[in-house]
Amino acid sequence: MSRLIKHESAGKLRTQLCKAVGLTLRELAANAQPDAAARDMAAFVALCLREIDATINESVAAWEKRDYWVKADRFRLEWQWAGHYSAALTRALLDNNAALLPEQLLKISARLQAVKLPLRNTVGEPWHGALQRLRDTAGSAPAPRAN
Repeated sequence: MSRLIKHESAGKLRTQLCKAVGLTLRELAANAQPDAAARDMAAFVALCLREIDATINESVAAWEKRDYWVKADRFRLEWQWAGHYSAALTRALLDNNAALLPEQLLKISARLQAVKLPLRNTVGEPWHGALQRLRDTAGSAPAPRAN
């Protein structure tokens, strides 16, 4: 029986997601108004970071099978920021805390400075409807605030 070759590895997916987050942050920086599109972009970043966080254990599993515990723990520490920032962004978006968003997005862009981005956006605009997807996956949407 021949070996199974998996073409879509966790590392490739993580790289693609990092590039998508970088492109979204660049588009978000060009869009100065905090409107519905900006909230969708921030929600897309939160969803991508959640996916990045989900790939960590898949990447580390092979090292742990070979008892490379130090290498696995170091890798987890290197990428733990993705889960933390995803949770913080999700909380800020669901609580309608617009003041917290720029601070979190700035921290995320600092983490992704090393990612090489293409000159043009070839991905399109995958963030449309991301806020609703975030609300759906986070459980029930919060109750609207009284003004």
